[in-house]
Amino acid sequence: MRLTEKSQVTIPKHVRDRLGIGPGSEVDFAVDESGVRLVKVEKGPVNETRGEELVRLLREAGQRYPRSGLSADDIVGITRGPFDDVDPR
Repeated sequence: MRLTEKSQVTIPKHVRDRLGIGPGSEVDFAVDESGVRLVKVEKGPVNETRGEELVRLLREAGQRYPRSGLSADDIVGITRGPFDDVDPR
């Protein structure tokens, strides 16, 4: 299978049929030591609120990716940086 100039590939019909995907379907790539897998992203409940969706997605990400060993405070510090009036530099 060859990548296009935009680094795209066409998913073969037998694979689309097996995964039950088509136009508008959500897919993801799972990378591990043996290679890359294309996986279908299951949508949450239709009546799910945005907050419930966020919690679900964070839980799924936590299961999919290994722990970094960082605490929540470490992660917040990395993403927002120090507060000038509170945190020493």
